[in-house]
Amino acid sequence: MAVPQNRVTSSRRNMRRSHDSLVADNPQECSNCGELKRPHHVCSACGHYDAREIIAVTKDVDLDEDAA
Repeated sequence: MAVPQNRVTSSRRNMRRSHDSLVADNPQECSNCGELKRPHHVCSACGHYDAREIIAVTKDVDLDEDAA
């Protein structure tokens, strides 16, 4: 089993972990519907990317009404 020969100081350990923090998202407005979306990703609300429809988004269906 590997055992460190010397103790890692808290300063060195913290310097190594300095890049591990999470970065906040940078949402941008969709050019088609105006919803916030991640940059360089397809809009989840309307399915458009770069002013083109990539994914055909259907309207939500309420399953309770259809089951009756």
